[in-house]
Amino acid sequence: MKNILVVGGAGYIGSHVVKMLDQKGYCPIVFDNLSKGHLAAVQSYPFEQGDIRDRERLNEIFCKYKIEAVMHFAAFIEVAESIQSPSKYYHNNVENVLHLLDCMVENHIPYFVFSSTAATFGEPVQKKIDETHPQHPCNPYGNTKLIVEKMLKDFEKAYGLKSTVLRYFNAAGADDSGEIGESHTPETHLIPIVLQAAAKKRPNVKIFGTDYPTKDGSCIRDFIHVNDLSQAHILALEKMEQENKSDQFNLGSGNGFSVLEIIEKTKQITGVDFKVETAPRRKGDPAILIADSTKAKNVLGWSPRYSLTRIIETAWNWEKNRKY
Repeated sequence: MKNILVVGGAGYIGSHVVKMLDQKGYCPIVFDNLSKGHLAAVQSYPFEQGDIRDRERLNEIFCKYKIEAVMHFAAFIEVAESIQSPSKYYHNNVENVLHLLDCMVENHIPYFVFSSTAATFGEPVQKKIDETHPQHPCNPYGNTKLIVEKMLKDFEKAYGLKSTVLRYFNAAGADDSGEIGESHTPETHLIPIVLQAAAKKRPNVKIFGTDYPTKDGSCIRDFIHVNDLSQAHILALEKMEQENKSDQFNLGSGNGFSVLEIIEKTKQITGVDFKVETAPRRKGDPAILIADSTKAKNVLGWSPRYSLTRIIETAWNWEKNRKY
């Protein structure tokens, strides 16, 4: 049984990957400082509280568990906050990852799976974004992720560290069991915000911009279920171990839905009407982001299983019965 260190494993995507790693026969070790994650999401998996800035603590964990690969989910992810507080994002999303990579090299850990983002691409120049699309981020969050992608290439050349970069589009949904799900403070993601309005936990939903060059004036995004993302992480790790080769993949459904479409779909599924307000555009928001995940399908044998309806249904089940 292989020990996989999941940094940020008490967070939204990390906790779902941890659960699937366990189901696939791996031994996930959760390493989290709980600044954003939730202890309740860890369940019964081995948990070590700590911060990746603490080199001594990291070395201790690497030796204690004989870690064979590391997955990273410990970034700050809010675009608006990154614009307001870029220093916070460069320290956490770049400097702290550098500490982690240095410790991995020192401890001869050969494989790294990095949670990246479609925000590295910026404004799209083609309808669907594949791995060859130019990367010109339009916000500090995207910048920090792209810097780490470049760091990983340099670490491979210098130290032989193999890595797989997985660029998510819009992660959404919750585990079918309802045991774990999305829980951010503050919540900035569209689907949980809309569902919280349906659950009467917030007074309204704001649409940030209705004058984009799209079919209905609102932003268009590609939503991918968190369990589909989890499956891709494991397939990517297995492929990297088999071929001892670094790679990168874009992960999305390949379908775009506007903010207004998500709102209407949510009303249909929940049977609840709620107040919707319009607001000015937010800085750093591209009009359209849709993935071309052909490479992940061909190379990893990965294929998303969850429809938009099922994404919202699982998220609604979580929102109504959430445990943290």
